[in-house]
Amino acid sequence: QVQLVETGGGMVQTGGSLTLSCAASGRMLPYFVLGWFHQAPGRERAFVAAITWDAEETQYRDSVKGRFTISRDSARNTVALQMNNLEPEDTGVYYCGVRRSGSYVFPRNYDYWGQGTQVTVSS
Repeated sequence: QVQLVETGGGMVQTGGSLTLSCAASGRMLPYFVLGWFHQAPGRERAFVAAITWDAEETQYRDSVKGRFTISRDSARNTVALQMNNLEPEDTGVYYCGVRRSGSYVFPRNYDYWGQGTQVTVSS
C-alpha cells in the first residue's frame, strides 16, 4: 500500500512560479513511476511529468518542457514539480500518482493517487 499527499498549490499571476510536492509513504520500489497529472476544470486528468522512483528517468509533456522540472528528494521520500513561467492554461488540480506497470501517460495505469492540490494562474 502506498499513500500520497500533495502540497504546494496556490494562486499566482501569469509568469509566476510554484513548487508542488508529493510525499510518498509505504512500500515504493525502484521501478515504480511517480507521475504528476493536471485536471483542468471540466476536463480529464492529463499527464504532466513522471520520474522513476530511483530517479534514473524523467518524462515530460511537450507543453511543459523547459518550464517544469520533476525531481526526487530521496531523504524525504518526496517528488517535487517545479513550475516556472506559469500560464492561465496551467490552472487546475494537480495530482500525483504511482504507477506500477503500463504506460506512464495514462491515468488508468496508476494504482495510487493523492488528494490533489489546486493551482490557479491569473492573467
